Amino acid sequence: MSKADNMLAILWLLRSKKRITAQNLADELELNIRTVYRYIDALCASGVPIIADSGHHGGYRLLHEFVEAPLFFNSDEQKALVHAARFALGADYPYGDALDQAISKLKKYTNDVQRDAIERHSAGLDVIQSPFTQTLQPVLEDIEKSVASSLTLEIIYQKEHDPESSVRSLDPYGLVFWIGKWYVVGHCHLRKAVRNFRVDRIHGLRLTDKTFERPKHFEAKEFFLKNLLPTNNPKEELIDIRIEGHPQTLKDLHNNWFLEQLEIEFRDHEIFFQLDKKSTIVFLPHILLSYGKSLNILEPKFLKERLVDITADLHDYYQSH
Repeated sequence: MSKADNMLAILWLLRSKKRITAQNLADELELNIRTVYRYIDALCASGVPIIADSGHHGGYRLLHEFVEAPLFFNSDEQKALVHAARFALGADYPYGDALDQAISKLKKYTNDVQRDAIERHSAGLDVIQSPFTQTLQPVLEDIEKSVASSLTLEIIYQKEHDPESSVRSLDPYGLVFWIGKWYVVGHCHLRKAVRNFRVDRIHGLRLTDKTFERPKHFEAKEFFLKNLLPTNNPKEELIDIRIEGHPQTLKDLHNNWFLEQLEIEFRDHEIFFQLDKKSTIVFLPHILLSYGKSLNILEPKFLKERLVDITADLHDYYQSH
């Protein structure tokens, strides 16, 4: 470990025990005892209140007030950090190895009671990933570095349903994790506009030495969500959509990330919202079809007809294949 890591480890050990000798510290950290003395002196010089007790039962200890300082985490804070790490690692967080090392240090240099509590709480929480999910950590690390350093990226990107990849220059403004996928939001030089790119479709990436200026107050999350939702033209007439069905089905619709932005009224057996005509014809049917017979479209009539057309096309397709 580096000098800084060893000094922090000494602090954690002093905090986790009422009193500990220099030899114990040396054995625990696999250091020369003279090195431990130097680190203790350096910590004292930096203002850490380490008290040396002499005698047969002597050793080093921290002043009580310092033990309660913000530098150290209480049991709830430790539990929260471990849980957050599980979520992050489950999402293929780009600095997963460093995060795992940090959690290992946290567990190693806490006291026995807190370590036991951490293990009990962390055992009850997990994140499930698809076994076929490719690791994106190296790509995500490079993107995060380019965002932080304002460096233009050159990427090889393959659009959905496009057999050919294209080379693009991208000024990345931020990363977004949404429904199990990572996206990078930034200015595409090819399209001369801000675009979203799915990270798992980036087949090659290179950091250039070109720099860019990120727009002030730009929020990648806000831009991403705004582009997922339909753009309602104030002059465009919105379609009234009324659906009845099983309470749990309506509750699912009520909590749908897309429809919750548009909902007007929700009751036990009926939900009502307004949507532009294009989204009603193109997007909404694919949400509703997944619920089968557990719902019934009351209005508009053309939406029900649209579902009939889609299912009829599917029927004809699979009958002939």
